Amino acid sequence: MRLRALPLASRALSPVLTSLSSHQESLATSQRCCENPTKTRAGLTSVNNVEASSSSRTRRPNSDRSPKSDFYGNRCIRPIDHDYFSRVLLRKDWFLLLNQELRAKRIVLNSQFVVSVLQNLENPLHPLKFYIWLSNIDSLFARDQSVKRALANSLYRKGPVVLSVELLKEIIDSGCRVTEELLCSLIGSWGRLGLAKYCNEIFGQISFLGLRHSTRLYNAVIDALVKSNSLDAAYLKFQQMKADSCTPDRFTYNILIHGVCRMGVVDEAIRLVKQMEGLGYASNVFTYTILIDGFCNAKRVDEAFKVIETMKARNVRTNEATIRSLVHGVFRCVTPGEAFELIIGFIEREPTMGRLACDALLCCLSNNCMPREAGALLRKLGELGYLPNSETFNITIACLLKGLVLHDTCEMLDRFIERGMKLGFSTYLMLLEALYKAGKCTDGDRYYSQMVKGGLISNVFSYNMVIDCFCKASMMDKASKAFKELKHRGITPNLFTFNTLMNGYCKDGEVRKIRDLLEMLLEHGFTPDVFTFSSIIDGLCRAKQFEDALSCLSEMIEWGVSPSVVTYNIMIHSLCSIGDVTRSLKLVRKMQRDGVSPDIFSFNALIQSFCRVGKIKKAERLFVSMLTSGLAPDSYTYSAFIKALGELGRYDEAKKLFFSMEQNGCVPDSFTCNLIFDILMKQGQVQEAEKLTKACRDRGIIVKSYHTFSGS
Repeated sequence: MRLRALPLASRALSPVLTSLSSHQESLATSQRCCENPTKTRAGLTSVNNVEASSSSRTRRPNSDRSPKSDFYGNRCIRPIDHDYFSRVLLRKDWFLLLNQELRAKRIVLNSQFVVSVLQNLENPLHPLKFYIWLSNIDSLFARDQSVKRALANSLYRKGPVVLSVELLKEIIDSGCRVTEELLCSLIGSWGRLGLAKYCNEIFGQISFLGLRHSTRLYNAVIDALVKSNSLDAAYLKFQQMKADSCTPDRFTYNILIHGVCRMGVVDEAIRLVKQMEGLGYASNVFTYTILIDGFCNAKRVDEAFKVIETMKARNVRTNEATIRSLVHGVFRCVTPGEAFELIIGFIEREPTMGRLACDALLCCLSNNCMPREAGALLRKLGELGYLPNSETFNITIACLLKGLVLHDTCEMLDRFIERGMKLGFSTYLMLLEALYKAGKCTDGDRYYSQMVKGGLISNVFSYNMVIDCFCKASMMDKASKAFKELKHRGITPNLFTFNTLMNGYCKDGEVRKIRDLLEMLLEHGFTPDVFTFSSIIDGLCRAKQFEDALSCLSEMIEWGVSPSVVTYNIMIHSLCSIGDVTRSLKLVRKMQRDGVSPDIFSFNALIQSFCRVGKIKKAERLFVSMLTSGLAPDSYTYSAFIKALGELGRYDEAKKLFFSMEQNGCVPDSFTCNLIFDILMKQGQVQEAEKLTKACRDRGIIVKSYHTFSGS
């Protein structure tokens, strides 16, 4: 019985389809039961689920100060119910309710718990309220760096949080206040969000918050103004410090130095450094790192290197950020080749800094697509016993795979793996794709085994990517084997798994395999989506079952799935390939009626079909329609017209069209250039043809030569 797209599949699988919705409903119910085996009590007395600590002996930061408190001890802990916290924090009596939960010992306070709550509260006011409550319970928690970082990120990502009159009243009514710690976090978030004016307004009213001006608050607002690109306002605040009896410190100066260096105004940065040192604050590693970045921004590379000399003379040790700023900065302001030479010279002069510089240099070479230099450097460093950090190594290998001989890359890679270097999942995947594409299946299988043994393929997402890799390499046996292995390990496939496999089989026209996968997809409780249908239609078209493909297109809508432009293009291209332009045109009109706009691929298929049969006028009408739709023609569009005009002997029109391409923003490719070369030779315009050949070769486009054409 041959597959008649989804109509036939639906009839064959009617028991599955009829029970699909009820199965999904029962599955959802069972999942809810598993997630919440005991329904929480209604109302505000419901017990909050709290997050398990990684250690069986969790403590708050000041547990040595008050060990008797059981609020911070470990209990039978379940995952945090973040929705519960959101509901509590929405209420007017949120402060009392949180205290009640704490007294009832239903909250276990530790840094991990607090960070999780702050990160997962969606309403931007909720992290703020929770932090205020936490500050009131234990001020040491409020000063914990991981907690402050989580609060700052929440205020930035979900903000801005505005200090409204209502919010301030709510805080005061709870018996709390806006602390200096909290205000610094808020000002920092406003700076990152570019709210310079609001920073200034709030800073001018801090007395109403019960706070006094301090160097720390000034530093926070100056930093916020610098981050929001308001350097003039930052300088104004700097000048006001003395009037408020606040003395600038090293942090103040470093913030301003960073601001001017970011703009490349290094002379002002040097003036600030001298002023800072005159007040008794010695430049530290952060000051010098900022200066290096500033000199590079100002294209003053020699002076950036001199900063390193100054640091050595003053016994200030460089750190990773210093060297990274130098290497990346040099690559920013000179050509990659020159930067490579300069950094190699620096490494030779400063061997003690070589390790940090080499990691940064390998990253820059990889980012600038310099595989030859990166490969040579990595090989040399390997001979010297150097091992880059894991991230750098993976970036470098990815670069080498794009531009170095594959055999050489694998040899180098194997030597590093023998010495304990670990490849990441994505790097292994790139390696597999490159090897299988080059037909080196034995090597590919060897690295795949390493991935499996290393535990890198452990969930449905990693399996999906591996299956996709095999499908792209047309290795469907391996893809099928990976799918079976996934199920054998008890991992449940998802819709993407089935879609990937179906797409792979569709490319091979394996209609029977598509049917089997469709059955499994439905049995697993999934509903086919637009990618599923598009793959099925593509497979049917490749198997020359066009009527079934059209039926499948119709059935999509019955399933509540709207065809995409890709779905329509598959059908349009397939019908055009068999010369059925009439039905292709009908499909274009249908997709327009359904609100799907044809793209350049839709029009190109039709234009090429009309040009192949010499119907230039119809192709031209489509061309005008395409331009009216706001689409720009590409090299395929132009090639179709040029070839058709050449075959009809309309050489002058073909040449005119070719020479108008670049004026219309389309660069000719090799195929188009060869078409016009043939036309010039047929007209006997040998010199023009040779000029074209030279111009194309100068731009890296391969074109025939006169000798090739003449056969001499």
